[in-house]
Amino acid sequence: MTAHKTWLSELSISAVVAGFVAVLVGFTSSVAIVFQAAQALGATPAQSSSWMWALGLGMGVTSLGLSLWSRQPVLTAWSTPGAALIAATAGLPMAQAIGAFLVSSALIVLFGITGWFERLMDRIPLAVASALLAGVLARFGLDAVLTLGTAPLLVLAMALAYLLGKRWWPRYAVPGVLAVGVVVAALQGRLHLGAVDWAWAQPVWTTPAFSLAALIGVALPLFLVTMASQNLPGVAAQRASGYQTPVSRSITVTGLAGLVLAPFGGYAFNLAAITAAICMGREAHEDPQRRYLAAACAGLFYIALGLAGGAVVGLLAAFPRELVAAIAGLALLGTIAGGLSSALAEAKHRDAAMLTFLVTLSGLTLLGIGSAFWGVVAGTVALLVQHLRSR
Repeated sequence: MTAHKTWLSELSISAVVAGFVAVLVGFTSSVAIVFQAAQALGATPAQSSSWMWALGLGMGVTSLGLSLWSRQPVLTAWSTPGAALIAATAGLPMAQAIGAFLVSSALIVLFGITGWFERLMDRIPLAVASALLAGVLARFGLDAVLTLGTAPLLVLAMALAYLLGKRWWPRYAVPGVLAVGVVVAALQGRLHLGAVDWAWAQPVWTTPAFSLAALIGVALPLFLVTMASQNLPGVAAQRASGYQTPVSRSITVTGLAGLVLAPFGGYAFNLAAITAAICMGREAHEDPQRRYLAAACAGLFYIALGLAGGAVVGLLAAFPRELVAAIAGLALLGTIAGGLSSALAEAKHRDAAMLTFLVTLSGLTLLGIGSAFWGVVAGTVALLVQHLRSR
């Protein structure tokens, strides 16, 4: 192999499957909220399809571009808490909402270009960042266990496939789990492929309008929840996994994607944490330097999702909820364990790390901001108190 080998020559089945699983989990876990957000603004069916076009294209291009450029697993996502915030908005015209999306994206670009957000992240200790990652991901492990109540045969078959895979072919354990899950679901008649609409998505332009009410009620809250509840754990996930991705440039790129795609429905883009963790684990590739390929593959899948529109939406929606929950929980087991191990490695940081983990895991929401932010606050306060006591 020469130094000039392309990324295609380094591609592996495990990286492709990890990218697909990341997209499957990210899409199915929150797409309903995105549709609710579009409908809350009075979107037509064509506009709703345009939202999926813009979001899929934005996530795909930024994930693919940032991963290939940095040769590190950088995965982006739409802002799920941002979609929930928009869905709670009543009576706001679509044009004013688009204007608010543009302002929010401009603020993200500002914090990326100036480096303000990266300087803030540099002050968060590794123990707190690792505990934050474990807390964010542990919820998916718990959800996987809870699916035993509704689909015991499916989940047990997938769990057995995971254990056997880790024992005999660890690199392909997750692809094996996915294959077993699909086969069992098909035998149970739980794959609903008949509803797939094989149609291309069409972008629909909405001319933005600006109002003070939309700026205060949507733009600023959307910016805050995207940075605190999405970008913060996204950077923490990268650093807890040993990657020093250029934060400021990545944040800037997501903001620029929002500026370009907001008129078509791309309301907010950010660094992913949960789905990125799937691409940063050993299941994606044994070599950490090649795990960027999993995120690049996820980018390609997201682009296909955006372009194919209803077809990909229907295809991913055909998977049973329990299959998605189980594959997510099993794929993240190693990352959760690694996060906890790193968080609790130093005795002097354990109290702060456990507070961060528990608050993050709780799902607490205060002032419209999710538990990831408050977990960091709790851990940071604990460290400050301990530091003062030691002095």
